[in-house]
Amino acid sequence: MGEIIEIGSTKSQLEEFKESLIWKDISREIETWLDGLKVEQDNIVRDAEDGNPSTASVLLHLGDINGRRKAMQYILGIPDVLIGVLETRNISSNDEPEEVSDEHDE
Repeated sequence: MGEIIEIGSTKSQLEEFKESLIWKDISREIETWLDGLKVEQDNIVRDAEDGNPSTASVLLHLGDINGRRKAMQYILGIPDVLIGVLETRNISSNDEPEEVSDEHDE
């Protein structure tokens, strides 16, 4: 069974956050990191063409960069994922946040 995502925000709060200066600043910084990783990736490919580095080390480095880029892209999509979950649950933007239970199974 899939993991239940607990969301304490309403759809309208998440949409407002997506338009906020805070999220725009965070997104811009992550986009800058993505651009830097793309340049690093291109340099590795260019260096591999010019030299004769170990294929394994090149592939490991490229895999590491791809993993970091994918993680950053996922982060940029978090607000949309949360909004999608709320839409799937048919929670309107006027609803109160879902209550999160503090009870634990004993």
